[in-house]
Amino acid sequence: MKTIHNIYICLVLSLLTHSCSKWIDVKPTDRLDEDQLFINREGYLKALNGVYVEMANTALYGRAMTTGAIDVLGQYYFMSSSTHNYHRYATFAYTESDVKTTFDNAWRKAYELIANCNVILEKCGDEPSDVLPQPYYGIIKGETLALRAMLHLDMLRLFGPIYTEENKATLAIPYVNKTGYDIAPLLGSEEIMAHVVADLEAAILLMEDTDPIRTDGVRNGNNPSGSNDLYYRQYRLNYYATKALLARAYLWQNNKADALTQAAEVLEEVFTDDQIVFPFVTFAQATHPTTPDRLFSSEVMFALYDINRDRMYDRLFSVNLTSANKLSFSAGDEDERRVDDLYDDGNDYRRRIWQTASNATVSATTNMKYADIADGPGRYMIPLIRISELLLIAAECHPDLTIATEYLNVLRTARNTVDLAPVTEAALKLEIGREYRREMIGEGQQFFFYKRNAYQSIPNHATITGVKTMVLNNYTVPLPDSETSQRN
Repeated sequence: MKTIHNIYICLVLSLLTHSCSKWIDVKPTDRLDEDQLFINREGYLKALNGVYVEMANTALYGRAMTTGAIDVLGQYYFMSSSTHNYHRYATFAYTESDVKTTFDNAWRKAYELIANCNVILEKCGDEPSDVLPQPYYGIIKGETLALRAMLHLDMLRLFGPIYTEENKATLAIPYVNKTGYDIAPLLGSEEIMAHVVADLEAAILLMEDTDPIRTDGVRNGNNPSGSNDLYYRQYRLNYYATKALLARAYLWQNNKADALTQAAEVLEEVFTDDQIVFPFVTFAQATHPTTPDRLFSSEVMFALYDINRDRMYDRLFSVNLTSANKLSFSAGDEDERRVDDLYDDGNDYRRRIWQTASNATVSATTNMKYADIADGPGRYMIPLIRISELLLIAAECHPDLTIATEYLNVLRTARNTVDLAPVTEAALKLEIGREYRREMIGEGQQFFFYKRNAYQSIPNHATITGVKTMVLNNYTVPLPDSETSQRN
């Protein structure tokens, strides 16, 4: 209760504050080259930076695992025509060649980066050294462990079965935690999750006394006295984001007690009288006439930095795209019924991502969340973990309905919507699912929410509003041919 009270106070205080962010130069040509790297601290940082840069590849979080295929699986968009480029994803046609290629590419890129993480971890060793002293040892090794866990978790959530007592031993994916060319065995979900949790717990221990985010916040500004290595902590899988990821992992296992513990600990620490680490977006920021913060960037706990992020909008949402290429809530017109169906309050800040965009021939309701805004907040940000997810996790996991509802209403207050008063746990769970859908569009989480909860009724891609029946087997994407072929 005290934590929720503090968050409410900080929500009010955040209305009085505003911050802007810039970023350091990121060189996307960074690659692992052991002979030239790992001879000094800068080499370790460069190797780790290379992992972050490649995570923004379109095969992963630069499209497929955020705005593209994974959100289409989550049934956000209206596409009644079978000629739409994403129709086969919306209908779970996993054997079609283009669908297979998309998920094969995601798999390959994820495990390529996991291999890079393993090289970095091997070079870090078991303790700080003259080459890699503290706090760099703790931060670099901690972030790398957390990244390895995150990539494995997302591959499990995509390619593994729904996590149940009956399915948790079913062979799913490999957990690759060492360098070399040996083919790692397929493991069941329970074993995979044990590795994920172990990596995240180790990462938390490494970063708890070394990550400056705990004392200085996100440090969104250039270091006035030297290197920016430990600045811009939103763009690194920092201490708080790692604990949030652990909460996400626990909830995937339906371990609500430990998920709640992690979520509550973070919420209590980041909303204090002394410091608000991830302040809620204000009305002025969300509704600014020229530079609206459509990503609610101050609330993002972990994001990737991509100077080409505008391509997400240009290639998926732009009004200039043909109807066969555009991800839309309408049939290419100004119909807002699907938008109205998503938001229960017209004052909701999140609704403002939907704008009427026009060109010489058409005007259409358009998702502007990732549209480029010069000098806009979070201009190059791809959000992967945000503080609102912890509120939703706490709401879902708290055993007391009253307190759980308070967590939910903290988020709704922050979004300028009315409080809810569900009278049963089932009613609360329904509202939590709706908040996920409003909150996470374009961030790749909705499909996994449905899968985790084994939803058998989901929104219908083929009609403007309404639902359809979900076959549970469709929640599991088949392992790529590139993986199965080497095991035959």
